[in-house]
Amino acid sequence: MAISLSKGQKVDLTKTNPDLANVIVGLGWDTNKYDGGQDFDLDASVFCLNNEGKVINPERDFVFYNNPKNENGSVVHTGDNLTGDGDGDDETITIDLANVPAHTHKVAFTITIHDANERNQNFGQVSNAYVRVLNAANNEELIKFDLGEDFSVETAVIGGELYRNGDEWKFNAIGSGYSDGLKGLCQDYGVPL
Repeated sequence: MAISLSKGQKVDLTKTNPDLANVIVGLGWDTNKYDGGQDFDLDASVFCLNNEGKVINPERDFVFYNNPKNENGSVVHTGDNLTGDGDGDDETITIDLANVPAHTHKVAFTITIHDANERNQNFGQVSNAYVRVLNAANNEELIKFDLGEDFSVETAVIGGELYRNGDEWKFNAIGSGYSDGLKGLCQDYGVPL
């Protein structure tokens, strides 16, 4: 049975699931009724971070729809969903935990609104946003974090992060918003624009 997390809560993944080798991180969302004349396009992005919380090499450690995997293919973005329509996960990332490079201490999962400023869109117009972790071997949902409805002007959100704790992997439910979108995330994580 899946564990439902609250903002700021941390939970062990591999210690309580010793056979866990591969996970799927699903991110999902719905958009509220909106009459701005523009479609919503939300995007999942992944930042593979060193022990100081920074990306070492953007070409290998910043994973998104135009750069769909890290250097060795242990972190893979499975594709861009342009509409977010339908039930279930809107975008997913697969992770081979044993093969994540040693320099990657955290894997941060973010959601941004594409062209948010130009389209006058923000997370106040988004509902039911979540991040969840599944066991890739059997699609069992291990944890789920509902991001809630606490956002208004934000155009990007850090959903959560997988992080190393010795030889184990844990998950941290973050739920922090950014009003300056992908630009703000990139600045904080050390990705030049």
